[in-house]
Amino acid sequence: MKEEYNEKENTPQTPKRRTTLETISCILSYVFPPFIVPSVVLLWLFLCTYLNIMPLQYKLFAISVVVSFTILMPLIFIYIYQKINHWKFSELGNRKKRHIPYILSIMGYGTCLLTMYNLHFPRYMSGIVIASLICMILCAIINLKWKISTHTAASGLMIGSLLSYSLIFLFNPVWWLCVLILQSGLIGTARIIVKQHTLCEITAGFIIGIFCGIIGILFI
Repeated sequence: MKEEYNEKENTPQTPKRRTTLETISCILSYVFPPFIVPSVVLLWLFLCTYLNIMPLQYKLFAISVVVSFTILMPLIFIYIYQKINHWKFSELGNRKKRHIPYILSIMGYGTCLLTMYNLHFPRYMSGIVIASLICMILCAIINLKWKISTHTAASGLMIGSLLSYSLIFLFNPVWWLCVLILQSGLIGTARIIVKQHTLCEITAGFIIGIFCGIIGILFI
């Protein structure tokens, strides 16, 4: 990092340090990245619904497929792309530099969906991947003209997924809904604090996420 100099004294100044609130916000952004949604939702289904009666080997296999294509594959490709262009990780927050990461993530989700289809995974399992793929495509299209928050889109996607699966598996989602709404508020606030998004951008992302979670799981 380049040092800043005082013009009068010609002496180096210490770069501005992050506040505690900014540090916590950065941690929240890293702990809840958008691409973990399919894996987290699938894991939740296996642990908190009657799908927990499925054989452990089958559940581990299903989760490993989703993790491989929706987390590992996009992360590896984005990391390589970042190194080729000599960009810092923070630079990927620039709207004009997000196109390729979006495309790489969409490729990962699409490959995961095709793999699940070829392996004859049940529709309710692939539903969350379909919803995530739709959400990522919409965010990528919007990003061509306007920067939208994929973090809050992911939070909204989890809420939409919870509501959809509560209808499929017939359970009361209220307590989980309270937790996810609180988590969404924290993520949205964190993205504003670190100056990555405005209130309009995080609100739009959240609404799109809920829409995709419901449409992708219940209607497609």
